[in-house]
Amino acid sequence: MSYEPSDQLRQPVTAEPRWPMAAAVVVAITLAILRPGELRVAPSWVVPLVEVILLATLIANDPGGLDRRSSTLRAVSIAMVGLIVIDTLLGTGRLIAVLIDGGRTTNSADALLSAGALAWTSNLIAFALLYWLLDGGGAAARAQGMPRHLDLAFPQQLSPEIAPPDWRPRFIDYLYLGLTASTAFSPTDVMPLAAWAKICMGVQALISLAVLGLVVARAVNVLT
Repeated sequence: MSYEPSDQLRQPVTAEPRWPMAAAVVVAITLAILRPGELRVAPSWVVPLVEVILLATLIANDPGGLDRRSSTLRAVSIAMVGLIVIDTLLGTGRLIAVLIDGGRTTNSADALLSAGALAWTSNLIAFALLYWLLDGGGAAARAQGMPRHLDLAFPQQLSPEIAPPDWRPRFIDYLYLGLTASTAFSPTDVMPLAAWAKICMGVQALISLAVLGLVVARAVNVLT
């Protein structure tokens, strides 16, 4: 989401390093390559190649800290994260269909557990990137100042006395948010305030619950 300058609290510019986000994208690409063939929606090289090109474009045009506001770079970031999220959701949907109807992946408990772990981890990273991209207008917008009306309320924002005056959520904070949403199936320390945040956290919790429940149940059935 985007915010007008008048909606921002005037705070010092605090640039976020790009490498944590870039590392997460590389992990997402690796997981997509490792996904079993029957769970892919395209040849194994197509989506990773596009994601590499988009990531390289971002790094080449803005190699420093994430504090440069650019509509072009914002569009590239949305395309990259959107592709990761869509590919992950489609792959997870294929996994759930295979778990229900049967397939090569379900013939072996080891292959099934491995596919389930890949899907669960892929969703964690995809949603962490989505939260990071949308909250407060993105990293570059957050570097200029947090909006008056928050999308996601972190403990440091609800209790400012426990954090430095210029504190901003960084990618590690959104990765932890994704982890807790995938394991607790509900908000923990970060409260979703905006409608999009509530929808994303709800969808992530349902996906995680479905993947874990169906994979474990099917693996027990295979083993017995």
